[in-house]
Amino acid sequence: MRVLAGYQPEKVFKYFEEICAIPHGSGNVKEISDYLVTFAKERGLQYRQDEKYNVIIRKYGSKGYEDSVPVILQGHMDMVAVKDPGVDKDMEKDGLDLALEGDMIYARGTSLGGDDGIAVAYMLAVLDEESLAHPPVEAVFTTDEEVGMLGAAFLDCSDLKGRTLLNIDSEDEGVFTVSCAGGATIKCIFPVQREKKKLCRLTFEIDGLKGGHSGADIDKGTLNANLALGRILYGLAKETGLGIIDISGGEKDNAIPVWCRADLAISKEDVRETADRAREIFDTIKEEYKTVEPGIKLSLSVKEPELVELLRPVCAEKVTTALMNMPCGIQRMNPDMKDMVQTSLNLGVVRTEKDAVTMTFCVRSSSETEKRHLIDRILCLCGALGGSMEVAGDYPGWEYQPRSRVRDVMVETFQELYRQTPVVEGIHAGLECGLFSAKLPGLDAISFGPQINDIHTSRERLSMESVKRTWELLLKTLEKLQ
Repeated sequence: MRVLAGYQPEKVFKYFEEICAIPHGSGNVKEISDYLVTFAKERGLQYRQDEKYNVIIRKYGSKGYEDSVPVILQGHMDMVAVKDPGVDKDMEKDGLDLALEGDMIYARGTSLGGDDGIAVAYMLAVLDEESLAHPPVEAVFTTDEEVGMLGAAFLDCSDLKGRTLLNIDSEDEGVFTVSCAGGATIKCIFPVQREKKKLCRLTFEIDGLKGGHSGADIDKGTLNANLALGRILYGLAKETGLGIIDISGGEKDNAIPVWCRADLAISKEDVRETADRAREIFDTIKEEYKTVEPGIKLSLSVKEPELVELLRPVCAEKVTTALMNMPCGIQRMNPDMKDMVQTSLNLGVVRTEKDAVTMTFCVRSSSETEKRHLIDRILCLCGALGGSMEVAGDYPGWEYQPRSRVRDVMVETFQELYRQTPVVEGIHAGLECGLFSAKLPGLDAISFGPQINDIHTSRERLSMESVKRTWELLLKTLEKLQ
């Protein structure tokens, strides 16, 4: 039985629930892309699917709008697929378990993917509803936005006729976004060698952190679990000595990590001292972040001596040095816009492989030169420690346009519907509008969406009433864009 059956707008929630039943984390989008193609075929709509699984679906304008210039509706089909520790769900194969709590939709134990599944649902509802008044629609569904906007970067836009773009990828109702930061994904690779020794295995894990979006929430003062990992490792190495078997933390480069874990190799006589010192460092961190991270917790476990493969000391030292010294967090505030972050980065993922430790960052800046400088800083430190670096998903920012018809129309429509003035602002997070603006000269774009709380975390919540109001706003805006 459908969880969202009977709620309005009916078709929007119908399609959202169907989308949630399809696994569609970044890099795992073929099934949902094919679902969109099937949708278009069944309704006789023109469509195009490319090799990166981007999909464009076209619909003629309604009566009276046949000769209007097309409007581009745009959103991304991938989600940040994260789950709570211990949740028995394969995010690559399983759909989400939707549930309701008052006005809010959530997924049990996992992220919901309202970012940006609700955009896909809105767009499908527009394409499927014959009674709406609207210009010709070019619905553009992109892939892998959450890992560097890879789909939008690849997409051939040469056949798009529209020059007005409604990007439905914002999470605060009543806030219209009109500019954003550019960004890139940086992966640092530190080669390691191993040696075998018979030692105890001491495992510590930190979890219970708030996390959040690495752009929108980077200024909230929350703790990055991977920085806590580096701090504990350095403290142990400095005072008690340790061997590293495995370290890991975080799920996605653009999500502030909420957990970290380390498997350490310790001599039996040093286990108690090392465990006590780990607790001391953790308690210090907990005290420092007691206001913003009340849920932080540490777990420790010990195994009797066994033959383990640990990093050689010189490799462990380089990895720990990198974790302690790599830049992370806000680097500069915008000098022209109050309380606006200009440049930042997030150490989102740490992983240990057989012959390397990798650290993956999400870099953001509304200044292209500052973005390049920050990437160079990472490259400089990474190289000095014997590592290499890969750059992916490098995308441009989206500059504010002083004159914008679509902005004027949406502000006017919002005021008419709700008797209040929306907020019009730029954001530090990245949006695909920058890439589309670069590919479609003269593009007039705006980003908006319903209220979604705690995106990219298992606490994500989508407001049903906000979905309904935003649907009304979308339809009224389309009516006016003749």
